[in-house]
Parts: sequence; C-alpha cells; structure tokens
Amino acid sequence: MGLRDVVYGAYERRLALALERSGAQVPRHVGVILDGNRRWARSVGRDSAQGYERGADKIQELLGWCDAAGVEVVTLWLLSTDNLARPEPQLAPLLRIIEGVVVDLAAAGRWSLNVVGALDLLPADTARLLKETANGTTGRPGVHVNVAIGYGGRQEIADAVRSLLTAHAAQGATLEEVAELLDVEHISEHLYTRGQPDPDLVIRTSGEQRLSGFLLWQSAHSEFYFCDAYWPDFRRVDFLRALRAYAARQRRYGV
Repeated sequence: MGLRDVVYGAYERRLALALERSGAQVPRHVGVILDGNRRWARSVGRDSAQGYERGADKIQELLGWCDAAGVEVVTLWLLSTDNLARPEPQLAPLLRIIEGVVVDLAAAGRWSLNVVGALDLLPADTARLLKETANGTTGRPGVHVNVAIGYGGRQEIADAVRSLLTAHAAQGATLEEVAELLDVEHISEHLYTRGQPDPDLVIRTSGEQRLSGFLLWQSAHSEFYFCDAYWPDFRRVDFLRALRAYAARQRRYGV
C-alpha cells in the first residue's frame, strides 16, 4: 500500500466518522449514472469490454456502501435506449456483461432487484434471463436495486402514458374520460419505479454534467452530484463526498 492509499484511507475514515457524528440526512433513493467505463479503458490501454467488466466489479462495492449508509433504494443505469443502436459486435459483449451483473447481484443474496426499462427492445433471451433472475430476489433485505437496462427517460414517460391509456381502455373508459382524470399522480402510477420514492440524490461519474435522460420524471426535485472519476475508479470516499454534499443542501421543493 502506497502513501497515497494511506492518506486516502485516513481521509475516508475521518469523513465517514464526521457524517455519522453529524447525524446528516441520508438520501432514501440514490440514482447512479455509471459513466466513463470506455474512457477508463482507453486511459489504461485496455479495450471497451474490459472497461465494462471493471465497472461491473464496482457495483457490489457501491451497494455495500449504500447498505452501510442506510440508503433504501438505488437505481443503476447500465444501458440506455441509445446504446441499443450500437453495432452488434459492440452490443453483444455488453449485454453478456450486464447479464452477468444481474446474475451475480442475485447470487449475492443481499438485495432485491427490479429490472426497469423497455425490455421489449432487448434480445428475447436477455430480457427473459433478466426478468426471471430479478423475480427470484423478491423480498430480500438490504437495498432495493433498480437495474436500468434499455432505459431512456422519454421512453419511460411514453410507456407510462401508453400503459395508463391501455388500462383505462380495458375498463371501457372513453378518451375524453381519460383526458378528464389525467394528472401527475396517474402518470406516476405507471412509471417503471411506481410505488418507490423519487431519487433524492443523483450521482454521475466521469465529469459529465448532464442527465442524458436519466429518471427525467422522477428527478424533478433531486439533488445532483457530478464526480470527475470514471466509474471503475469511483471510491468509497467519492460516495461519502456525495453524501456530504447532499446533506449540506437545503431542499426547498420549489418553495
């Protein structure tokens, strides 16, 4: 262990203790945009698949930190709808890595999983594996983990409205009747994350400062934390800094 590691270790322990002693408010729901895997790979002379594999290895660490901090829900954005347009030679290995992530998280026995996204856009075998694996984790203790795959915020809102219209049409409602009752709460009931608290904190790694469509509806009142580290290099100290930044903010909800 080098001097740098020793210094960061001491700083991490000090930061964790300070947060604990302060009684700082902990976000119930944390969304994470796991960005920078390919750029990390290029920076160390590896191929993209190795970058995604290294990023995949980091996920269980993050969930352990969230468990320890008292976070209840974590949403991880692993694959966007835009990513699905990549050429098959690029997309296929990424899907295999994502399948492995979900299987490994389930095998850990620590978290309940919920796969969110337009799964009908994924290969049928991948969608089936993801759904069956997640269904087998229902009711487990620890953080509830939304794994966003084939996810886009606009797609989610469109799917929610479509689901709402379909549900009311099945009950015999006319379009005029649906339009009369349509409101924010009704749409929220048809989102992928229905029944869950909206994200209090959204973290994005790699230095990019935009949402790129992540949880567009749910993040209306979220706090954002942008971290320069590429996702494979994201450390517990970075996570603790995000919690510290969140605790220091005054959430007014537009008031």
